[in-house]
Amino acid sequence: MASVWAAPAVVSSPDGRVAIRIAQDASQFTISRHGKTVIAPSPLGLELDGVPEFGALALERRDDVKVDRTIALIATKAAQARDRYRGATLVFRERAAGGRRLLLDVRAYDDGVAFRYRIDSPDPVRLRGERTAFVPAGDPECLVSVAEGAHEVPFERMKLSQLREGRAYDVPLVCSAPSGDTSYAITQANLTGYAGASLWREGGALRVRLSAVPNRAGPAFVSRAGLTTAWRAVMLGDRVGDLIGSQLIGNLNPAPAGDFSWVRPSKAAWDWWSGPLAGMKPSMDSYRRFIDFAAAAGLPYYLIDAGWAAGSGPDCWIALPGTDITRAADGIDIPALVRYAAAKGVGLLLWAHWEHVAPRMDEVLDTYARWGVKGIKVDFMNRDDQEMVEFYRRIAAATASRHLLLDLHSAYIPDGLQRTYPNFITQEGVLGAEWNKMNKNVTPRHNLMLPYTRMLAGPMDYTPGGFHNATPETFAVRAVLPQTQTTRGQALAMYVVYDSPLQMVSDDPDAYRDAAGFDFIRRVPTAWDETRFVSGEPGRDIVLARRQGGTWYLGAMTADEGSRTERVALRFLPAGRYRATVWEDGDTPNEVRRVEREVTAGDVLSLRLASAGGAAAILERLN
Repeated sequence: MASVWAAPAVVSSPDGRVAIRIAQDASQFTISRHGKTVIAPSPLGLELDGVPEFGALALERRDDVKVDRTIALIATKAAQARDRYRGATLVFRERAAGGRRLLLDVRAYDDGVAFRYRIDSPDPVRLRGERTAFVPAGDPECLVSVAEGAHEVPFERMKLSQLREGRAYDVPLVCSAPSGDTSYAITQANLTGYAGASLWREGGALRVRLSAVPNRAGPAFVSRAGLTTAWRAVMLGDRVGDLIGSQLIGNLNPAPAGDFSWVRPSKAAWDWWSGPLAGMKPSMDSYRRFIDFAAAAGLPYYLIDAGWAAGSGPDCWIALPGTDITRAADGIDIPALVRYAAAKGVGLLLWAHWEHVAPRMDEVLDTYARWGVKGIKVDFMNRDDQEMVEFYRRIAAATASRHLLLDLHSAYIPDGLQRTYPNFITQEGVLGAEWNKMNKNVTPRHNLMLPYTRMLAGPMDYTPGGFHNATPETFAVRAVLPQTQTTRGQALAMYVVYDSPLQMVSDDPDAYRDAAGFDFIRRVPTAWDETRFVSGEPGRDIVLARRQGGTWYLGAMTADEGSRTERVALRFLPAGRYRATVWEDGDTPNEVRRVEREVTAGDVLSLRLASAGGAAAILERLN
């Protein structure tokens, strides 16, 4: 009888292939798929501060739930999400008389598992951290990046045993199980009321370490009352590319409250990338030039970056005390620019440093709403501690109430907040194209890591569209009119492959004048009804298909391993005949070849890809 009661609590996915097991004393968990261990026995628990640690725990009660619902989505990679899981709340109680309770919420989806801790108490809860760790089965090969404030570092392929102890690694951390039939990503979701975390190798384990508030003595986290932690999540699939379409992270967040039908995903002209690091000198004529370009190209937005506000300095990453982001620099009239742009069908977005927004958020946002601005890009947070998580929630809600779009840069990795606030339309937290202005780190291999790693967590403002294309051998770092290390074909493919409902059209207007391939950028959407991973391997290549309405869009990218012909089976197409318009690599990095042909679902589409190249296609139903 004792052995029966000692059996672990098991929660299995609806299809029965995924299971998470929780020990009866809440000391550890395991995760399996297809009956094979993915995460070996791993520690659970919290490190309390100021009160005794939890004593020996026993499972007191289990409350099970089955959920299967379809959620309509706004401005993202699909029109809807299926939220289908089996879950349980496990109530543990200390064995001693009058013992405290620790609750563990557990969910098992067909494509992942998640768990979080709760303490129901009217009193604040103080944590030094968590005992949570993940012990991957075997010594898997993983795609990892070092955790740093802006999350703008490359990913590397390493065995778990090769990770350095004493170093923080970022989420998502993506691995292949020893069985060879499962890929998985360890990450987090729904940080609301909590703090971000990184992973630290301790022997064969990846220990969760909370991010503490800088310069605040004491525990890493202090609640107002009780405790609800972030979800610890493991995404699961046959291939790592299968994780791209997963809705797990969003499903672990609350649904939006209110009307977000006003959120308009699309593309924006942008002035910073093509100019100096200090930003474009504020000038009504310069701003009107970009507005005119956006209008002529059919781009609904223009983002005015750093330098427009009164008292701005040359170093935009420094929040100068004399800068006033409710007033424009001398000679600049933002309301007049708003009216000029609106007459041409263009909305304006404004850049601001977060330290200038946080202390006077309502005043700033009310000012922008009164001016008629459509959104705000907030920069240089570089943190994911408790205070910064609260700032994200506060500004997402505040912009939503004023019908303003929100784009966060130098941001932490997405945790699904876009599900609750669809106006939070994109965010950085990625080593993106801006670094072409400063170093050679944005390599073709790096570009082919991103869809399988950072993009799994949510949208990423990589800022594509560079039309001064080169090769890794001919690439030169330059701040003004920067180059890329990849072809024009890859520049086009990024608009399909990279998930960002607000996409920058990053280069100078002159770079697009009569330029090969710009007709594709004008046509490609930024939000989708369906996303399909077709083929590819991290760091090497990818083919991704996305649908809006009855039209499909293809993006193919490859690293610098030589030119090739990519043969794409079109079996994802519904029955019928389609016109395939293809933009593929030409003879030089700045050339693309545009071809058309008629295809069906039974055909194979051949795409010519140069080294560090790419191709894009539009498949439109005929008749």
